[in-house]
Amino acid sequence: MDYSVSGRDIILHQPDFDLDETLDCGQAFRWVKAGADCYEGYYLNSFLRISCENKAEGVFRLHDTDEADFLSQWYNYLDLSTDYGELKARFSEDETLAKACAFAGGIRILRQDKWEALSSFIISQNNNIPRIKGIIGRLVEHYGGYPSAEQLAVETAESLGFLRAGFRAKYLADAVGKLTSGALDLDVIAAQPLEQAKQSLMSIKGVGPKVAMCALLFGMHRTEAFPVDVWMKRALERWYPNGLPDCVKGYEGTAQQYLFHYIRHGL
Repeated sequence: MDYSVSGRDIILHQPDFDLDETLDCGQAFRWVKAGADCYEGYYLNSFLRISCENKAEGVFRLHDTDEADFLSQWYNYLDLSTDYGELKARFSEDETLAKACAFAGGIRILRQDKWEALSSFIISQNNNIPRIKGIIGRLVEHYGGYPSAEQLAVETAESLGFLRAGFRAKYLADAVGKLTSGALDLDVIAAQPLEQAKQSLMSIKGVGPKVAMCALLFGMHRTEAFPVDVWMKRALERWYPNGLPDCVKGYEGTAQQYLFHYIRHGL
C-alpha cells in the first residue's frame, strides 16, 4: 500500500482491491454505486466517495479526504494493513481456493463498527440486499445518522414500525436492551474466545450462528469466524466434507468470502 495527497484527495495505490468485490459483496449495506468504478458510502456517519482510477495498476482516489481522515479512519476501515496478496498465496495451496482467489482477487474484509455490523446483520435475516438497504436507510434518515445503541434505547419493537422491518424489529430492540443494560458489552465479546463470543451474541433474541459469526467477522475482525449459509453449506459438502484445509487456519472467514463469491458468481 502506498498513497499520496493530491489537492483535496488521497491517491491510493493498493493491489488486491476491487470496489465491486469489496463494497457490493454483502458484508456492508451502506455503499451505493455512483458511476463506473465509483462508490459512495459511510463508515458510521463519515462519508466517503471512492473511485478506481486505474484498475490494472490498483490506483484509487478517495475524494475530499484529507490525510488525517485517511489515516485515522479509512486506512483501518479498508483493512489496508493486511497483505491480501500473501493471504491469497497461502490459500492457493488448496486447488479450489486457488480458483476462488483468482476469480475474485479484490475482496477485502472491511473493519466495520461493532454495533453497526451487529445491527445490520440482525436486519439482514431472511432478507434481500435492496430491502436491507431500505430498512437501514429509513433508520439513518429517522435519526439523522446511524444511531448508537444508546440512542435507540427509547425504542420498542412497536415504535420501530417506521423501519418496516417486520419481525426483525423485536430482535433489534432486544439487542439494544442487552447492550444498554450492561448485560452484553461488544468490546468484551470481541476479546472472548470465538465459541464463547458466538454464544454471547446468540443470547440476543433472534441471533443465530450465522448472524453471530457475521458480526464477529465483519464488525470485530475476527478473521477465524466462518459464517455458514446455504452457499457455504454447498461449498463444504462439495469440496470440504472433512473440514477446511490447514492453509486457511486463523483466516477461515477471509477464505469464506473468496469461496462465497466464487460459488455464487464464478461457477
